[in-house]
Parts: sequence; structure tokens; C-alpha cells
Amino acid sequence: MVRGKTQMRRIENATSRQVTFSKRRNGLLKKAFELSVLCDAEVALIIFSPRGKLHEFASSSMHETIQRYQKHTKDSQANHPPSEHTMQNLKHEAAAMMKKIEQLETAKRKLLGEGLGSCTIEELQQLEQQLERSVTTIRGRKMQVYKQQIERLKEKEKALCAENAMLCDKFGLQTWSGAGSNEERAVAPSAEISEVSDVETELFIGLPETRHKRH
Repeated sequence: MVRGKTQMRRIENATSRQVTFSKRRNGLLKKAFELSVLCDAEVALIIFSPRGKLHEFASSSMHETIQRYQKHTKDSQANHPPSEHTMQNLKHEAAAMMKKIEQLETAKRKLLGEGLGSCTIEELQQLEQQLERSVTTIRGRKMQVYKQQIERLKEKEKALCAENAMLCDKFGLQTWSGAGSNEERAVAPSAEISEVSDVETELFIGLPETRHKRH
């Protein structure tokens, strides 16, 4: 049976992860033991499980092996200090970074209109052009934001108009049931007014009839 290639990443399933840990821990301890016996090497192996349980192997004494390792590390650092060439490179890099930071601070002050006394005409023109380009970019972005806001307001207006139309239709249906009585009440006074106006227009305007006969 051909074994598939195992991807080097964390196993998500907790059960599979624990089984794999147990198998590979035992294999690692076995290889450490074989290395110490076959090659007469001083081997110390420390393993902490995901739950914090300690597993270790030492061919002689774990404490003595750790002390030997610490002593070897200290001696190695003492015998190999940073070289003069490395220190010079670090100094040059630090100086270059400080100079760049200073240039950026100066450019920032000029953009704010400060420290322009030492600028030449060419530098002032370049600064002006840069500011104009910046203003153009900012205005373009502002117009874009305005258009987006207008589109959102238009969409909101459409939604409000639709809601208003729905409410108007609903209100019309509610008021339509009592509209007939309101119209009848409105017609009655108008009819009375028309009758009164008819009676009043029939009155004779002029000399009395008896006075007309005497003349």
C-alpha cells in the first residue's frame, strides 16, 4: 500500500492529532535511543505534549547535558563577538535611516507652509505643482464621494416615494368610504344658496308700481 504525502500543517481533528502525536513521539524517542547507542553520542530529548505533559529521554543525565549545552552556548558567544565590519554596516544603516527621517520631516514642514525661507524659485514651483496635484486628487475623491452620496439619496428618495404612494393609496381607500356623505353635505348648502339667489334676483328694482300709475 502506497502512503500519501503528509502535509506539514496542524491537524484540525483533535483525535487524529493526539494519535499522530503518540506515534511520532514514540518514534522520536526510539531514534534518540538508537543514536545514543549506535554512535555513542550524548543525547537529550525534551517533549511537551499539547496538554503540557512532559516526555524526555537522556542518554546520561538530563541536568548535566543541559549544563553542558549552556556552557557551550556562552563560550560560543564569547568567542564569536560581532565583527567590526558588521558594526560599521549597522552604523551606516542607522545614519542613513536618520537622514531619511530628517528629509521626510523637512518635506512635511514645507507642505504645511513652514520653513520656506531657504527654498529657491524652482523648489517653490515644484512644491506648488505638488500641492496642485494633491488638491486635484482630493477634489476628485470629494466629487466621487458626493456622487456616491447623491446616488444613495436618490435610492432613498425612490424608496420614500414608493412608501408614500402606498400610504396614499391606503389613505384614499379609507377616506373613500365616507366621501359620499361629505359630498352630499357639501351639495345641500350650495343648493340652498342657489335657491336664495334665485328668489333675490326675482325682486323688481325701480319705481313703485303705484307711483308709476299716478305719473
